[in-house]
Amino acid sequence: MTNAIQNSGLVGDPKRLLLELAELHQLTELLPLTGQRLSEASSVALVRIWLTQPPLPDDCSSCRFASECPNRERCLHLVASSGRSLIDVNENWQRLDGAFRRFPIGVRKVGQIAATGKSLEVTSVEQDRTWIANPDWIAAEQITSFVGHPLMHRGEVLGVLGVFARERPGDLCFEWLRMIANHLGAAIANARALEEIESLRKRLEQENEYLREEVQQAAAFGDLIGQAPALQAVTRQIELVAPTNAAVLILGESGTGKEVVAREIHRHSRRAERPLIKVNCAAIPRELYESEFFGHAKGAFTGALRDRAGRFELADGGTLFLDEIGEIPLDLQAKLLRVLQEGEIERIGEERTRRIDVRIIAATNRNLRAESEAGRFRQDLFYRLSVFPMELPPLRKRLEDIPLLAEHFLNRFARQLGRPHPRLTLANVQELQQYAWPGNVRELQHALERACIVAADGRLRFDFPATPSKQPSALAESSSPQRILTDEELRLLEANNTRAALSKCHGKVYGANGAAALLGVKPTTLNSRIKSFGIKEA
Repeated sequence: MTNAIQNSGLVGDPKRLLLELAELHQLTELLPLTGQRLSEASSVALVRIWLTQPPLPDDCSSCRFASECPNRERCLHLVASSGRSLIDVNENWQRLDGAFRRFPIGVRKVGQIAATGKSLEVTSVEQDRTWIANPDWIAAEQITSFVGHPLMHRGEVLGVLGVFARERPGDLCFEWLRMIANHLGAAIANARALEEIESLRKRLEQENEYLREEVQQAAAFGDLIGQAPALQAVTRQIELVAPTNAAVLILGESGTGKEVVAREIHRHSRRAERPLIKVNCAAIPRELYESEFFGHAKGAFTGALRDRAGRFELADGGTLFLDEIGEIPLDLQAKLLRVLQEGEIERIGEERTRRIDVRIIAATNRNLRAESEAGRFRQDLFYRLSVFPMELPPLRKRLEDIPLLAEHFLNRFARQLGRPHPRLTLANVQELQQYAWPGNVRELQHALERACIVAADGRLRFDFPATPSKQPSALAESSSPQRILTDEELRLLEANNTRAALSKCHGKVYGANGAAALLGVKPTTLNSRIKSFGIKEA
């Protein structure tokens, strides 16, 4: 049988091709190989493979058959081409562009094959010229016949295999081509399934890796705890905005629990089954922003040893929490805005556009409106993020919640330390309520952890500054005239303050007695600042 087909000069060695199709599992290998093997036959002019796919945004505007297209949902895309020209030996028939790179389903013969799922054999173009779209090319290349087979799997048409020949195919040849098309359809379905499995596996690995990090840092303040009217107002806002997809901007001083509120919004949303992905914008080195947000392809830059999904891609279908959003450099805010508006990303070093569906929750302790009016933050990005702004109250406005928070933290620290629960006396509560808490709930947590550690006799002792710290807001509202500092002076002031904190803590960053706790910032944020200021002794 094989000899008869080989003598016809149209199929070559079909058994070899079928064996190769069974061994390959990637579309980038399957499709070009099929075209190459079939075009090796002496009487084959051109072999083409189209797959059904959704059109890209620019496809329809440049499609030759756009006016005949019944809908814009799916069409045939040319994915493999191979052959030899008689009139120009240098012409590249492996190119995937040109007038016939797209066919709407049901349009022309190729589109009809996809629409009906039925094979087509034109044994003589002279007797059936109605299907010919380019008669001059048919004549110049001496095309005498055409065979088209649908690529099907479990009743679904995946694409079309078309063979343009300079000889009339025999019956055995036609049947072999049908068998090759059937095997190719199954191979395409298997390759896609394996790609999807591999994509899901990588995504699961990335999500697990991310969630492992999150579990270590999760519930820094527990759930929302308290009964103060200010906190109840926040709870009502969460109930209102959580079921929607609106962007939320959480405002508040450092340590007020912005991440806890973001978690509660996500937990009560329709996206609760998908991940909440957190990005600390202050902890990302400037040169890694795009890679962190959008991901990168292997080899995109030095150190890119493998493909990596960005935070936006990990959050697809879920929520992305952009903590300390005010720290994003101004020149990178435009790229973030475009992604938020278009819902599309491109990994660094990759031309493929990926659609994403992500809800944004941003948080900052800055006055973003003032920052945007001063030109330090893009106004269009500010308006895009602040669809639903929420302001969290500082702990000094929730004094009645301090006993509840203190009991919650003491329970946790006692379990962690394996000690009896220390008794929180009325005097302890009054002492806690008299302090101004410039670091808010985070500072309260650290103060209670220190007190729990040193409470060997079960008595709690607190070590607060003699004079309560003034809040930044109080300083800002001061009526005394102040000289306006330049940005360079502010950075120098912050750098010196960071050095002083590190010196006092003997270079220690993490832990209850570390510089991060002293400054009232997260250790990752402090590490980022140390790097940014070029502080060597840390």
